[in-house]
Amino acid sequence: MARFLKKNKASLHRAPGSVIFIGKQKMKQARVTVMDYDQGQLRELDLQKEENGDRVKKTDAVTWLNVDGVHDTELIMEIGRNFALHPLILEDIVHTGQRPKVEEYDDCLFLVVKMLRFDQAAEQVMGEQLSMVLGRNFLLTFQEQPSEAFDAVRDRISRQKGQGQGAGIDYLAYALLDTVVDNYINIIERLGEKVEDLEEEVLFAPSQEVLARITYYKKEMNYIRKAVRPFRELVQQLTFLDSELISEKTDPFLQDMQGLALQSMEIIDTYRDMLIDYLNIYNTGVSNKLNEIMKVLTIFSAIFIPLTFIAGVYGTNFKYLPELDYKYSYFIFWAVLLLVALIMIRFFRKRHWL
Repeated sequence: MARFLKKNKASLHRAPGSVIFIGKQKMKQARVTVMDYDQGQLRELDLQKEENGDRVKKTDAVTWLNVDGVHDTELIMEIGRNFALHPLILEDIVHTGQRPKVEEYDDCLFLVVKMLRFDQAAEQVMGEQLSMVLGRNFLLTFQEQPSEAFDAVRDRISRQKGQGQGAGIDYLAYALLDTVVDNYINIIERLGEKVEDLEEEVLFAPSQEVLARITYYKKEMNYIRKAVRPFRELVQQLTFLDSELISEKTDPFLQDMQGLALQSMEIIDTYRDMLIDYLNIYNTGVSNKLNEIMKVLTIFSAIFIPLTFIAGVYGTNFKYLPELDYKYSYFIFWAVLLLVALIMIRFFRKRHWL
């Protein structure tokens, strides 16, 4: 399946709000985990079905419900009913080709971002959609498959570290988004080191393999940019969003994350410019090499033009040629050829053509 665009034939001619899974199923059975906490207690649940949705929603504590496996449309619709989610939110959750965005509804915020990871087997950056629904006292997150990216956030909540349990649900949403952007930077730095290592090879040992690597890194950087650029726009929207769901205490953290997103974008643009420069250097090197070859061939051709003319004259079939009966004509002929060749070579060197 294409990484840059997901096919959506299944949704053609369907009414808006239809919950139809679009994407690639990445796990056999969906999994639901719940963390329900406040400053005094923590409750964790691991469910195969979101069977406690009403009970979880009605608690006064902060509730983080995470779903791994958005292919289970029945489960998604059940959660939607329990939390009274808009049909368009459910439609976007199961459509894994959404562009990162933030949408404001009457009682919640809906966010879509792209989580990135480096696939060692395929040797390429892969992405998956992360959907988030931010309510007054709950946060719903939907992932295509289990990920270790948020384990550090779960650990902070469990150990009551940092803001953790003492902060509101908007801070939890920020913590997850901050993890996403940190992962962006980590992957960019990982690829960036390889991009910088290409410089000497491009300058001193250009080859088809180097060209293939330049093309590969350029494609990967474009894929990362496709996720980071709209993420930066999303964070900017959140920063200026006038919503009761985002407290003033969280604003400084969002502004800091906006800086990280901007930094990520600048680094990507820098490496993309470097790759374009490498490609230009490679093409210039190939052109210069071709020009050197053509230069040598042209010089040899220029040297042999008068020699060919002389040989052509004395290779004619006319009967009366004055030099034919002379005893040393053959040796004089070769002497003239060598003399003409040496004069032309000296002339080319004097003009610095050789």
